[in-house]
Amino acid sequence: MLNEVRMNVLSRVFVCGPEQVDACDDRAVESPGPLFRRRLLLESLTVLAADAKSQVAWLAKHDVVTDEIALDFDHAFRMAEALVEEGRLGRGVLPDLREIDAVLSEMSGAGNADRWMRHALSVDEGWNQARRLARRVLVAELGEWQQPLPELSVIR
Repeated sequence: MLNEVRMNVLSRVFVCGPEQVDACDDRAVESPGPLFRRRLLLESLTVLAADAKSQVAWLAKHDVVTDEIALDFDHAFRMAEALVEEGRLGRGVLPDLREIDAVLSEMSGAGNADRWMRHALSVDEGWNQARRLARRVLVAELGEWQQPLPELSVIR
């Protein structure tokens, strides 16, 4: 029971922010509006910020490839400007989010295929840089970077 209560509180922190947890209701957590989009961004950053060992375990648990980490961030990053305009994300994190996007984009392409292997998560400087930036954004938004890794539903 305590785990369920803790997860509910953490979900509210992800969606509503630490200052608004008490005012956050279940409809906000379940709605695909700005609060849901905020949660998606923060969840993508949580996976990106995790240490390499945790990332590899998360990928294995959900049976997805390393690209999924970058793809989830890419989808969520596209909503960042709107989240800032809606007052759901601090404007100060945009430079770090843009830098994460640039780092991941720089790693793309056929010539960089080895950077997308699971072992690269622990040795590649691009992954380390993206991890540091993601942690900085999470600290700015949530007060700390270590968050439970999100569950992923894969439809095949």
